[in-house]
Amino acid sequence: MKDYMHKVHYHETDKMGITHHSNYIKWMEEARVDYLDQIGFGYARLERDGIMSPVIGVECQYKTPTTFDDTVIIRAEVVEYKRIKLVIGYTMINAATGAVVLTGRTTHCFINTEGRPIALAKQFPEFDAALKALAAVKEAAE
Repeated sequence: MKDYMHKVHYHETDKMGITHHSNYIKWMEEARVDYLDQIGFGYARLERDGIMSPVIGVECQYKTPTTFDDTVIIRAEVVEYKRIKLVIGYTMINAATGAVVLTGRTTHCFINTEGRPIALAKQFPEFDAALKALAAVKEAAE
């Protein structure tokens, strides 16, 4: 997978010139949308197919601050998939220094447009198989 790149905008920084912490969660979403597009199951496709995937949890460990004009490399990957729950992990790296900026995770569930849980294996077997394969790759790497 290709990493997602984000250049820190001036409006994303605070009075001290450091990126405001809330922006990292937005960047996680940007990277997640890009990642799902890369695996062929982008949000536009999922929503057309009646799949919604709300965020039900967010974890962030801030390591090194970023400032205006820094470029941040964001690596997203499936770290866990258990039929009704998906966990995507993120590693953000300052492109200039190589310093880890943030590690984090988002946890998602799958529901239909009426808000009811979806059994992906039954209703969307292609997506289920793709997520299982990505989770297996992560498990094998550990």
